[in-house]
Amino acid sequence: MKRPAVAALGGGHGLFASLEALRLVTDQITAIVTVADDGGSSGRLREEYDILPPGDLRMALAALCDNSEWGIAWRDALQHRFPGKGPMGGHALGNLIIAGLWDSLGDPIKGLDMVGRLLSARGRVLPMSMQPLRIDATVRGADPEKPEEVQEVSGQVAVAQTPGQVLNLRLFPDPPQPCKEAVDAVLDADWVILGPGSWFTSVMPHLLVPDLLDALVITKAKRMLALNVQMDTGETAGFSASDHLEVLRAHAPALHLDAVLADPGVIGDDERALHALETSAAALGAEVVYKHVADPDTAGVHDTLRLATAYRDVMERSSRGPRHQ
Repeated sequence: MKRPAVAALGGGHGLFASLEALRLVTDQITAIVTVADDGGSSGRLREEYDILPPGDLRMALAALCDNSEWGIAWRDALQHRFPGKGPMGGHALGNLIIAGLWDSLGDPIKGLDMVGRLLSARGRVLPMSMQPLRIDATVRGADPEKPEEVQEVSGQVAVAQTPGQVLNLRLFPDPPQPCKEAVDAVLDADWVILGPGSWFTSVMPHLLVPDLLDALVITKAKRMLALNVQMDTGETAGFSASDHLEVLRAHAPALHLDAVLADPGVIGDDERALHALETSAAALGAEVVYKHVADPDTAGVHDTLRLATAYRDVMERSSRGPRHQ
């Protein structure tokens, strides 16, 4: 059977988990990564050199490394962080390598491809935009002492950490400059996978790049949404599984999905919650596929083998309806 070409969209630890699983399913992977991080090592390099934040791109490259002594050694090297509180403290070596290659080559895509070759990566990593972006959000209750007040929150870290309810998102610059290679990857894919990941800061931003959204709408690829294995946390406090889908539909009403992958242990067996999820999925054109994908020993973490098996099953039997397993 021909291995599918997959475009995986997201950022951070969610995309890392997805790519580690996809690496067991296919070697035709393009990771399309959000570029709005403004914290930590990435934020410091972004501010000092006016470059794309390299951290999420580095993590995606590390997830796709070849499972050989060479690939694993370079993966570990890229992920190494310098200790201490000096100028180097907190920087990941991979962030510095990527930033150095961008500076010497003058081309972010060439730099990422070069690191990919260094890792013998099973796939390609691309930014969703060629510009470093800022996430702005309208939030109700950002100030816990004023729970009904609506105000603007700016920056990925601030949005991710807000205790309030995110009402909508915007990107700056508006519109952002798309990465042509990322748009082409979506159009050429057999499958497009959104998520898992931080909903407002890793998943939703892709839908706010107009050219990328257009590609997601018109592509002939099948489209899958992978839900998180923790629902009610951080920037989505109080959200149910169906709430995640309603937010997606509100921001991208023209987007059609084919499958929503959900862990039944996370969704639970409440009939109202299941009905709400399946109704929200149906409004997007999708069926819900229930698969156990969470790590049974670590809360909030995907099990790589389970997730890989789920991806493979959905891809091979996408015409089947929702079922519990």
